Amino acid sequence: MKRDHFDPRTCDCHETRPTRPCPRALAVYRTALREGRVPAAEVPRCLTELGLVVADTDPPGWCLPVAPDAARFAVLSTMEDRLAEQRRALRSASARLTAFESLYAREQRSALPALVRLTEKAVISAALEAAVGDCRHELLTAQPGGGRAEATLREALGRDLRALRRGVRQRTLYQHTVHAHRPTMAYIERVTEAGAEVRTLAEVVERLIVCDRSVAFVSLSQDSADGALQIRDPALVRFLARVFEQTWERSTPVHPADPAERRNPAVTSDLQQTILRAVVAGETDDSIARRLGMSRRSVAEHIRKVSLRLGSGSRAQLGYLVATSGLLEDDGG
Repeated sequence: MKRDHFDPRTCDCHETRPTRPCPRALAVYRTALREGRVPAAEVPRCLTELGLVVADTDPPGWCLPVAPDAARFAVLSTMEDRLAEQRRALRSASARLTAFESLYAREQRSALPALVRLTEKAVISAALEAAVGDCRHELLTAQPGGGRAEATLREALGRDLRALRRGVRQRTLYQHTVHAHRPTMAYIERVTEAGAEVRTLAEVVERLIVCDRSVAFVSLSQDSADGALQIRDPALVRFLARVFEQTWERSTPVHPADPAERRNPAVTSDLQQTILRAVVAGETDDSIARRLGMSRRSVAEHIRKVSLRLGSGSRAQLGYLVATSGLLEDDGG
């Protein structure tokens, strides 16, 4: 039978790793089956690697075909042995690296400064992005004021949703006045749908972010534009997390999908109680408004309604009447 001659260089199986045999391999193997042998010079490397031909020593220079079942056992069993050894090596390397990772993390934490002042907006954003990006278990945040800037909310939304998708438990505290701020409520709706928990209370004292109880951020001053303080001291971070937990327990859950949410009587009552306590303490409308994250006009309207109810003719008289009227009794005042 006439045999076709091929250039061995035409086979590129070794480079491409195909899932089907190349035409040259099929043709040479077919010839070997029909004629019982083929010249070794014509055998492409892929046939040898698959064990489908073996060298004939008598006479030399020829190759004999091997049944695919026999070749499969010989070749695949060898590959499986190599894979098993690689898996063992992989598990061993992974276990050893884990031990070094723990050591590295401990040493890095001890080498990092306990307190770092961050004053540039870009530096603060980068530090927050890194801390939240590394967060794996828990994210605690407290946001004072009646609402956040839309640009800030957009930046926070992507960062927070990524954390939630990683399985991070996120809890956030806002002031009650956020219920009247639509952009912030829209943000709250997005993150709560993704699994975050949000609560409000009358007053949030400081802006706070705690990541995995290992690093925390607080504002340098009441004006958050002045910068932030990054805290890694374990005792301070633990204290801040404990303060958050205590505040969380006395706050009101937010359910933005509920149409009655903005008329929540618990929220209204808590806000009014806080305003009345401030009146008794002698605070001005401006001071109360700044502390509660609401407008001076809204504070004045709350106070006006109470003044009419109690028949007060002056601010001093109002403070006395509120203190003696029993309006604060439910709150322990």
